[in-house]
Amino acid sequence: MSALSFVDDVFLEESLELKGEYIKKFNADILVMGDDWKGRFDMFKNLCEVLYLPRTDGISTTKLIAEIKKYG
Repeated sequence: MSALSFVDDVFLEESLELKGEYIKKFNADILVMGDDWKGRFDMFKNLCEVLYLPRTDGISTTKLIAEIKKYG
C-alpha cells in the first residue's frame, strides 16, 4: 500500500452484500470496480464516488486467486 501515493487505506472485503457497510465503516471516498460491474453499485453514489474502470482483456482475478491458492 505504501507504494500507492493516492491511497490512504485499503481494507479486506469479505462480502459483496456488506459493501455499503464497509463504505460507511471506513469512511471511503471512492468505490472502484471493474466496468463488468457497471451500474451494479450505483446505489452507493449517495455514500461515496463510484468509479468503474475498464477491464484488461485476458486478466481474471478469479483465475489469479485460483493460481495463488495452488501455492498456498
